[in-house]
Parts: sequence; C-alpha cells; structure tokens
Amino acid sequence: MKNLKIAIQKSGRLNEKSVQLLKNCGLDFENYKSSLITTVGNFPLEILFLRDDDIPGYVEQGIADLGIVGENIIDETECKVEYIKRLGFGKCTLKLAIPKDISIQDIKDLNGKAIATSYPNILKNFLNAYNINADIRLISGSVEISPGLGLSDAICDIVSTGGTLKSNGLKPFADVKNSEAILVGRKGLEGNEVLTELVQRIESVLLAKETKYVVLNVEKKNLPAITSLLHGVKSPTVVPLAEEGWVAVHTVITEDDFWDKINKLKAEGAQGIVVMPVEKIIL
Repeated sequence: MKNLKIAIQKSGRLNEKSVQLLKNCGLDFENYKSSLITTVGNFPLEILFLRDDDIPGYVEQGIADLGIVGENIIDETECKVEYIKRLGFGKCTLKLAIPKDISIQDIKDLNGKAIATSYPNILKNFLNAYNINADIRLISGSVEISPGLGLSDAICDIVSTGGTLKSNGLKPFADVKNSEAILVGRKGLEGNEVLTELVQRIESVLLAKETKYVVLNVEKKNLPAITSLLHGVKSPTVVPLAEEGWVAVHTVITEDDFWDKINKLKAEGAQGIVVMPVEKIIL
C-alpha cells in the first residue's frame, strides 16, 4: 500500500494530543520534535509537522493527504477539505468579548464598533449573519490587550477558561463558533485502504477513551436486575464464583453512564465493583 501523509501541529495546543492519539493507534515514530517529517515504522504513513494555519492548505493542495487541525482554522482559511472524523479534543470557543465597564446589551450594539481579532473571516461571516457593520481589525497574538490600548472596542478570540479575559478586564459577550480537532482529508481519498485502517484505529481509541471495563459480584437472584442496567457492547459476561449462588458480571460501559447507574447497581445488590480503563474497543 502506498504511504499517506498526515499533517499535524508542530507545536501548540493540539500537538501533544495529536501525537498521543497516533501513538495510541499503535503507530511507531520518533524525533517528531526535531524534524518536519517522520516516517511511521509499522504503518504506511508519513507525518508532517506544520504550523496549524498551514495544515488546511497543505491538505487542499494534496501536499498532505490528511490533517489534524482545529475547526476554527479550517473555517478561517476557507480551504476546501473533507471532514473525516471529529476527534473530541482541543475543544474551545471563539467568543466576542467586551470591557467590563462598557454597556453593550445586544449584538446589534456592535454596529460601528472596532473589533480586534485573529479570525477576520469567521468574524465577518458571523457579523454578516446579523447585518452588523463593524470595523474588523486584524491582530496576530495578544488580541485581548487591544481594548486596553485603545485599539478596539471589543475582541473576538479563542476562549478556553476565560482567565485571560478576566485578567485583562474583559467579559464574554457572545459565542461566535465552537471548535474541536478534526481529522480532514484531501478530495479523492474515498475507499483508500490506509485511510480506512487508520480511521478504524482512531475510532477504537476514541471509543475506549470514554469507556470503562466494569467487574462486579452479585447473587444470582439479583442478576436479572443487574444485567438490565449493564448492556455492554452486546451483553454482559457472567461467570460463576467459587461461592455458591454468586456470579461475577463483566461488561463495558461509558464512564458518564456508569456514574449515573452506580447507586442503582448497589441498590440491586452489586458488590466488589471494580472499574478499569479500556485501551481499545474494536466493534
């Protein structure tokens, strides 16, 4: 099979989790911090390490076949790429924020205001949807300081926790776009065997990440009530214990679902509940 090329962020908030995802998929590669390209030793894939802003363009042009990049970057660059898989990490929100002492009550109040941002295309499309005419001022980096310097009346920037806004005397005003890491591909990859295998591995890792392996002991008389709460991938595995009348129940369950059901399981007689992480799930 011919090697595919995948582009990921060389440094920044998506780098570590992108690298970890690929390694969790069983891909063996090294020296990613000291080179711009590396070959996976046990899979037909080469990894390019690029600036996040460059990844959609490389994929669109076919220099890279695949890319892992934030949805906000895809929308801002307006490159034509195929969405393959949402990856569930790198979540953030592009928000409008204003100084705490400014009395802007409605989105329409931004008419005629100056807004600083590193995402002019996304902001322009957002404002157009509300028929707002504002002065969009492009600033690369440290957008949050622009109101304090008198450069703008508001900002539009990526917000994760809101701590940076607060420290600069700003408050969130409106959500512009939610974003997360996306696996994207160039056009024409449909049916590619390497891509199919890679996506299967990624899906198994993502599914396992939100799933726990659960083992519990219960008396046989309470087994129907327990199995009705634990469905597993197909159905729970039930194993007899040395003590007469008792069984061990093995299953997998999403972590959120487990915590919702833990008290119900105990109420139905579950004992010795053990919860373990799952590395992979292949459906």
